[in-house]
Amino acid sequence: KCTQAATTAHNVFCIGDCAGESPNSPELTPVAIKAGQLLARRLYAKSKERADWSLVPTAVFTPLEYASVGMSEEEASDKLGDDLEVYHTYYSPLESLASGGKP
Repeated sequence: KCTQAATTAHNVFCIGDCAGESPNSPELTPVAIKAGQLLARRLYAKSKERADWSLVPTAVFTPLEYASVGMSEEEASDKLGDDLEVYHTYYSPLESLASGGKP
């Protein structure tokens, strides 16, 4: 089991995709790099800084492109109640702009 990069072996640590640090820890290369940097600072520079994965942007590159950052609308509603403003926008991929707006 891996918690905050520590395992049951005192000299073995885990980061990146295998760590599963939290449900908000996305399996992305830049996230694993940051986790490694933070672990090195905790081990060798006496840092106590921990990662906050709640605002890591993600994107899905498929014919229907999708991106998000922060809480889902449902999570925000649960946390903030009615004091919530939701912003949606349409994204035009560069490839469609180069072709005159045709996908």
